[in-house]
This record gives sequence, C-alpha cells and structure tokens, in this order.
Amino acid sequence: MSNKRNNAVGIFSNYEHKSQPIASQKVFIQRVYKNTLLASGILIFCLLIGIVGYKYLGPMSWIDALHNASMILSGMGPVAEIKTIAGKLFSSFYAIFSGVAFITNFGVLIAPLAHRFFHMLHAEDIDE
Repeated sequence: MSNKRNNAVGIFSNYEHKSQPIASQKVFIQRVYKNTLLASGILIFCLLIGIVGYKYLGPMSWIDALHNASMILSGMGPVAEIKTIAGKLFSSFYAIFSGVAFITNFGVLIAPLAHRFFHMLHAEDIDE
C-alpha cells in the first residue's frame, strides 16, 4: 500500500502539502501563470455563452451581443433593451451565472497566492 499524501485532483494536485517545504519562487510563478491562463479560459468561455445567447435569444447583432455580454459579465449591467421573453429569461440566468463565474475566477486567480501565504504561516508554526 502506497503512502500517498496528496489526494487532490486536477489543477490543484500540484500544490505541496503543509508538511512539505514551501515551493520555490519559480514554481510559484508557474502556478500563477497556469491559474491566470485557466481564469482567462473560463472568462472567454463565459463570454462566448453570453454572446451566443444574446445573439440568438436577444436577438441582437454580434457586436451588440458582445457588448451586452461583456457588460453583464463585468458586473456593469445590461446595455441593450431585450424585447423577447426568451431573451429576458436568458439575460436573467446569464446575470446569475456571471456572478458565480466572477467569484470562481477570483478564487482561481488568488489560489496560488493564498496557498503560499497560508503555507508560510504554517511553516512558521512548524519551526517553533
């Protein structure tokens, strides 16, 4: 039977356990870079959902759909008036989805920094 300490899966499996030494600055920078790429991918995916939804359910032009989706996703609010019931339902659910996406992206972006901070706090406890 193997004594495997890291049971995490996916992108978070490369973080060191609290009993291990803190990662080097190079590893930390790589984690920040990977998480920034992941957050960017999530953002682009969420924006594409909004663009397609507003284009076909709004209905509106591609540029207006991009503008409206960008404004909702950034938390600024809708720009164009939506006249169809399907468009209004999509807009409502997309606004809620965008809030969750924002919180998720924030968590993905700060994960390496928060992990390093809490790991350093724990490392000080071990030294004492």
